[in-house]
Amino acid sequence: MFKLGRNRALASAFAAPKLSPSLRLPGFASQQRRALSIHEYLSADLLRQYGIDVPKGSVARSGAEAEAIAKDIGGEDMVIKAQVLAGGRGKGTFDNGLKGGVRVIYSPTEARMFADQMIGHKLVTKQTGAQGRLCNSVYICERKFARREFYLAVLMDRASQGPVIVSSSQGGVDIEGVAKENPDAINTTYVDINVGVTDDMARGIATKLGFSEQCIEEAKDTIQKLYTIFREKDATQIEINPLSETSDHKVMCMDAKFGFDDNADYRQKEIFAQRDTSQEDADEVRAAESGLNFIKLDGDIGCLVNGAGLAMATMDIIKLNGGAPANFLDVGGGATPAAIKEAFELITSDQKVTAIFVNIFGGIVRCDAIAHGLINTVKTLNLKIPIIARLQGTNMEQARQLINDSGMKIFSIDDLQSAAEKAVQFSKVVKMGTCRFPP
Repeated sequence: MFKLGRNRALASAFAAPKLSPSLRLPGFASQQRRALSIHEYLSADLLRQYGIDVPKGSVARSGAEAEAIAKDIGGEDMVIKAQVLAGGRGKGTFDNGLKGGVRVIYSPTEARMFADQMIGHKLVTKQTGAQGRLCNSVYICERKFARREFYLAVLMDRASQGPVIVSSSQGGVDIEGVAKENPDAINTTYVDINVGVTDDMARGIATKLGFSEQCIEEAKDTIQKLYTIFREKDATQIEINPLSETSDHKVMCMDAKFGFDDNADYRQKEIFAQRDTSQEDADEVRAAESGLNFIKLDGDIGCLVNGAGLAMATMDIIKLNGGAPANFLDVGGGATPAAIKEAFELITSDQKVTAIFVNIFGGIVRCDAIAHGLINTVKTLNLKIPIIARLQGTNMEQARQLINDSGMKIFSIDDLQSAAEKAVQFSKVVKMGTCRFPP
């Protein structure tokens, strides 16, 4: 199973742009990368299990299934939603030219037509990058009309080290845009994890949001049930946008986004069995299956390090010397030759990488064993990019001698600052020239 929770948080915190306080919502900057996300239709199923009202709907994996589901829902007013784990689906474009990953449909025939155009194609949104993400299924649901739309999220806030409920009367829109343009419209309620969400607290949030009087109690119950899911399922984020009061005065979650703590996979097996790795970076999935903690970044200096803290320090010192790390890669305590080879294959699969900085502390494993693995990997993969190796700890002298006698283009440097400087220097030389290795 995937053990990336803690290290995802570290790496994403390093890589994420720093937002001003007026733009930041509790937990938003880091939670995207540290938590398992599940598709909307699965989130809707989970809400139903806890007695929370959601529009009638089901998932389809073909045009024929979409048509059958639309017939079962009945009526002539439905919505089809591409099941892609990315924001901005409604404004996205598929690789076949179809615009909009969320569309209103008026018949089973339309459900089939749009499903056939969405399933099997990549949807490009503001969050996916140009490569887009594959749509394997669509969610067909009834279209409900809302009198009022609100925003509500239950998050784990690191500043207070506890849960918070973030709410706004301005729902159904980009909440980060609301936070930027009208921060006073965002309300934050801190929850004592030992007490939970009391009736008075939930009722106060519902009233402040602006639910009509006849919906206050139902809204209170919904807020408390959402917190129960958050607590019982080890969630890091439950985002409902919009949380609506319908035209017939029902409280309904129209859309849901869930995130779960990766560190809880051992006790949330049912949730983690719903992970869709087709929505994740293929290299990160491959790394996780090999027991490596790997996260792609935007730079060009590959990093191979053992230990999350040392990995962060390595990326920091590269930045301080004017370079940019291409990845976070923690091979853990068992930096075996096989792990080193897998790590190098992951790093060098990124064509932007112009140098590799290996920074290993030999404690559990010996530095000379790491050196053997490093030399053999460079030979096997026929690597042509500069490699700077800083091996410290048990048998470091033997490791240095092995590298120096190997005849390989590997540079053994003991001092961290000097090693980082050399990595940045080599990277710049390679980028300026036409060869993959500095003269």
